[in-house]
Amino acid sequence: MDLPSDNAGYPFFHKFAFLKMRKPTHHKKKLGGYPATGVVVSITLALFVVGLFGLLLIYSQQLEKQVRQNIRMQVYLKSNVSETQRLEIKNKLLALDYVSKEEDRSLTFVSKEDAAKKFIAETGEDFTEFLGENPLRDAYLVGIAPAYHTREQMEVIKAEIQKMNGVYQVFYVEGLIEAVNENVTKIALVLAGLILILLVTVALLINNTLRIALFSQRFLIRSMQLVGAKKWFIQRPFLVRAAGYGLLSGVVASVVIWLVSDYARSKVSDLNILHDPEQFLMLLGIMLITGIVIAVLSTFFSIRKYLRMSLEELY
Repeated sequence: MDLPSDNAGYPFFHKFAFLKMRKPTHHKKKLGGYPATGVVVSITLALFVVGLFGLLLIYSQQLEKQVRQNIRMQVYLKSNVSETQRLEIKNKLLALDYVSKEEDRSLTFVSKEDAAKKFIAETGEDFTEFLGENPLRDAYLVGIAPAYHTREQMEVIKAEIQKMNGVYQVFYVEGLIEAVNENVTKIALVLAGLILILLVTVALLINNTLRIALFSQRFLIRSMQLVGAKKWFIQRPFLVRAAGYGLLSGVVASVVIWLVSDYARSKVSDLNILHDPEQFLMLLGIMLITGIVIAVLSTFFSIRKYLRMSLEELY
C-alpha cells in the first residue's frame, strides 16, 4: 500500500521527522549589558544597613540626653525662708552658668506639701498622722548642664550653692554621675569602632558591585577609545548613570528605613521619646548623599582602570 504524499512529493512522516529535528529558537543574551537591577539592589541593601545603624546611633544619643536631663541637684531650703527669699534664691540659681538653659529642665520648685503627697502616694503611708506635722522641706530641683557632669565639678557646684543664704542642704546622686560617664565613654568607643567598620564595609561592597558591573562594559569603553573619544566623554555617561542609581538606591533605602522606624515606634511606645525628627531627616539625607558619592567615585576609578588597560589585558 502506498503512503500518501504532500504537495511537494515528500511522505508526510518525513515532514514530521524534519520538524521534530528542528531545535527551538532561543533569544541570545545581549552581550555587554549593564546589570542595573543588581547594582541598585546591592547599593540599597548597603544603605539600608547604614540607615539601621544610624537609627540606633540616634536613639543612643537621645537616651543619653534623657538620662543626663534627669541628673539634678536637689537644693533644700530652710524652714523659715520667706516667699521673697525663696524667689531670690530662684533668681540666683537661674543666673548660674552651669544651670541648664532649657526652660522645662533648668529649675523646678517642689513644695513640702507636694513632696508629702508624692511620698504618701508611692508608699501608701501617711507619716503626718503620727508625726503631727510635715517634716519635709521646700526644694528646688536644679538641672545641671551636661558639660559639668563630672564628680569634681559637681562637688564645686554643690559647695557654691550650699553657701547661699536660705539654703539648708544640697544633695545629688554621686554614683549616678560616675556610672553615666563611664557607660557613655564605653558606648562611644564601641559605636565609633562599629561606624568605621561599617563605612569601610559598605564602601567596599558598593565599589566591588560597580566594578563587576563595569567589567561587562570594558569592550564598549575600548571601542569608544578607538574612535578617538576623550576620557571625559567616555566617563560622563557612566558617572551620570552611577549617580542616578545611587540616588534611586538612597531613596528606596530611606523609604524602607522610614517604614521600619514608624512600625517600631508603633509597637514600642517608648521609642517615640527617643525619636528626633530633625536628626532622622538628617540621617535620610546622609543616606542619599552617601549612595551618590560612593557610586560616582567607584565608577570613576573603575573606568580609569579600564581606560589604562591594554587590549590583551581586557580578555
